[in-house]
Amino acid sequence: MTEQDINAGGRVAIVGGGLAGSLLALSLARQGVGVDVYERRPDPRVGLSEGGRSINLGLSKRGIQALTEVGLIDQVMPLSVVMGGRVIHAPDGSTRFQPYGKDRGEVLHSIDRNELNRLLLDHAQRHPQVRLHFNHRLDRIDKARRELEFDHDGEKVRAQPAWVVGADGAFSRARQEMQRGERADYHQEYLEWGYKELSLAALPGGGSQIELEALHVWPRVHCFFVSHPNRDGSHTLTLFLPHEGPDSFATTRTPDEVRALFGKYFPDLIPLLPNLVDDWVSHPTGSLITTRTAPWSMDEWIVLVGDACHAVYPFYGQGMNSAFEDCSALMAAFAAHPRDRRAAFIAYEQSRRPHTDTLAELSKANFIELKQKVQSFWFLARKRVDAALNRLLPKTWLPLYTMIAHTTMPYGDALKRSRQQEKILLGAVSALALVVVGAGVWVGRLL
Repeated sequence: MTEQDINAGGRVAIVGGGLAGSLLALSLARQGVGVDVYERRPDPRVGLSEGGRSINLGLSKRGIQALTEVGLIDQVMPLSVVMGGRVIHAPDGSTRFQPYGKDRGEVLHSIDRNELNRLLLDHAQRHPQVRLHFNHRLDRIDKARRELEFDHDGEKVRAQPAWVVGADGAFSRARQEMQRGERADYHQEYLEWGYKELSLAALPGGGSQIELEALHVWPRVHCFFVSHPNRDGSHTLTLFLPHEGPDSFATTRTPDEVRALFGKYFPDLIPLLPNLVDDWVSHPTGSLITTRTAPWSMDEWIVLVGDACHAVYPFYGQGMNSAFEDCSALMAAFAAHPRDRRAAFIAYEQSRRPHTDTLAELSKANFIELKQKVQSFWFLARKRVDAALNRLLPKTWLPLYTMIAHTTMPYGDALKRSRQQEKILLGAVSALALVVVGAGVWVGRLL
């Protein structure tokens, strides 16, 4: 695939220099394409990370595959912490470990968002055909002139790229401008819960206060905590809590209210968080949003990737992974349609949108699982049955979580297969029940 195949007539503009934008810039540069990346924020490689955003992400198979394709997986893995499963913290302070899969090969990797972003930008910038433009906020798109207009420190900057990628997140300006005046669908849904991040420090001499190589979950029906480990032994805690109502962000503002909330739901965390009140006040409260839209492209000139076209709740840990998979799918569409960018854009959307819509539903469903089902006897029993069948029939029976996190099977196909397995299991249980009942009747007649 040559530059002329993808980039007939000029350079490509990527709006958004976050994870998806920087990975796609690297992917295109490796094919010899000239790329300009426009990011509204300052260079993340300089200064502190942006407040209010999750700084830890769970890297799984889909993201690993995309990073492998650009030759970076060996540089990324040393930056991560292996998570072999979940440690569930009960209200009484007891814990139990739930492995992610049947063996240690089925793990997730906790990684710092900003560290990964810096790595991707560094490697993209090593290509002489990549130019990075920070502090460039997209103001408008003139679709007739095929022109982008940015605000750069109060000055207007215009660009006329050969084509454009919108990779600027859930509140994408590129998407808004692309769809302005067009027949387009857009739906967004806010969760009634928000989130706040806190820090669980490492031990004074190094090491972790809780098990390092695991995702920790404090599930409560009303609220819950999730903890991602860091390489220095610290953990990034994320509290999910309703925005309004009793025991909510609205009613947890003063030091006494903060301590009361933790005393009620998370007493075991209080000794581990000596700076709890200060962290609570200084760390902002975030919102959770799901978005769906169509179409993902316009003509042969602009296309969307990542959260710009399918933001999801974080409860399946697939936001980054699905965005990275978008980049792989778009590059595959270019390979399949090397002389027709419009056809490549259409093929890319057709291959992805049904499955990212499925991911949105799965992420909503996993919200219920994390806050209450992980403590359910029946939920755990079903997990054990799935794991046992997976060991017995490793190529035939795959738990849904395994298919989502540890394979690259399309999300919709994974859900369909899971439902088929569910029917088989229910049928087998029903047949066994009939046999037991029949045997009981036969024994009764003999007696």
